[in-house]
Amino acid sequence: MRLLEAVASHDDGAPAKQLAREAGLALPTAYHLLRTLAHEGYLRKENGVFVFGEATERLSSSGAQQKRRGMIIDALRHWRDTIGVPIYFAVYRDGEIEIVAVADTPANPAVEEWADFRETGHAHAIGQCLLSQLDEEARVAHLERYPARSITPYSVRDDRSLLRKLRAVGRMEPIIERQEYALGTACAAFPLTIGSTAATLAISLPTHQAEKLLPAARQLQQEIGKLVGTLAFSISI
Repeated sequence: MRLLEAVASHDDGAPAKQLAREAGLALPTAYHLLRTLAHEGYLRKENGVFVFGEATERLSSSGAQQKRRGMIIDALRHWRDTIGVPIYFAVYRDGEIEIVAVADTPANPAVEEWADFRETGHAHAIGQCLLSQLDEEARVAHLERYPARSITPYSVRDDRSLLRKLRAVGRMEPIIERQEYALGTACAAFPLTIGSTAATLAISLPTHQAEKLLPAARQLQQEIGKLVGTLAFSISI
């Protein structure tokens, strides 16, 4: 680790002797460790100096991704505590519905994923909201992979019914579903404009509290401007 730190302090790399001196290591030990690090891909030797290799760059990228995800979760937790409901952030990426982060509490738990969220986008507010932001061709292509089917007595039963519902959704309007994905649960989701990526924030409540759903969604939607910059980081995760 000291050798890697020494390499990091030189933009153009450094020779073994200099790295050994800066890391406080005997030269034979430094040579051995540098060869091992180079063999494993953490360093590479170019023109007599050592620079970072692909393995170290992957570690750096992974750390940055974790930091961005942590920022997103912190933002969602803030609004979870402010509004008092579970909050979900999801995107539509590479033809798939992806739940990026969820913030809930034991007293107000998130909906259990009892059926794969990716395959049941027709049945939950998150999926319906993401699909509503796609063009007709992309929606049809998605339904060819994951056809609409009834998973509860309240679910949309076929592709035609779902497409008709999605066409009727107004711009920036929340989508609400009651017990279409999980019995006893109502959900609301509204679209986010983050570049060209379809994204959504959603909340859920037990059906006996369904009258609170739309006001809570509206409250979150009014405050969303404070979150968009943070959520936009997730697109690269």
